[in-house]
Amino acid sequence: MNIFRLTGDLSHLAAIIILLLKIWKTRSCAGISGKSQVLFALVFTTRYLDLLTSFISLYNTTMKVIYIGCAYATVYLIYLKFKATYDGNHDTFRVEFLVVPVGGLAFLVNHDFSPLEILWTFSIYLESVAILPQLFMISKTGEAETITTHYLFFLGLYRALYLINWIWRFYFEGFFDMIAIVAGVVQTILYCDFFYLYVTKVLKGKKLSLPA
Repeated sequence: MNIFRLTGDLSHLAAIIILLLKIWKTRSCAGISGKSQVLFALVFTTRYLDLLTSFISLYNTTMKVIYIGCAYATVYLIYLKFKATYDGNHDTFRVEFLVVPVGGLAFLVNHDFSPLEILWTFSIYLESVAILPQLFMISKTGEAETITTHYLFFLGLYRALYLINWIWRFYFEGFFDMIAIVAGVVQTILYCDFFYLYVTKVLKGKKLSLPA
């Protein structure tokens, strides 16, 4: 495992922990898109079904279990434990416009037409756009809490580092996965505008705000 994948994994884990701690400490999920979190839970569930069929390493298995567990814990906190604080009025992105096309694409473009491979491909495609409900929610409310922006930053950083990981693996291992790379590029592009606002505003102590 190279340093870019490791730091990417740690950035991903940091994003998840930041979000969970934010919700738990404030006893509120205000400003958090429940729909994005449901999509991420679906991403991890369909991607890590290989936990039932194969063992790669203790690190690999541990991280997969943590991702799945944290994803469902987040969904539980938003829709059950702190449901009263969930801002459903602003979390209105039509997720079927993401899930249905992504599902169709996974059937058409994959490495192998088998159930596990199609579900893995579906998870890769879905992850690239799963953050859209959250970004849409921020655009509707016009602003985001600082802790939420930290979550988004580490989530975007994880994808950017994974892109570098794919480049590294291509040059040093001869490994090339077009599906993962294209999806990673799409996801990183979605974060570009947010990255700019994060650096120019949040890191200078200002609140991130967008035109509603």
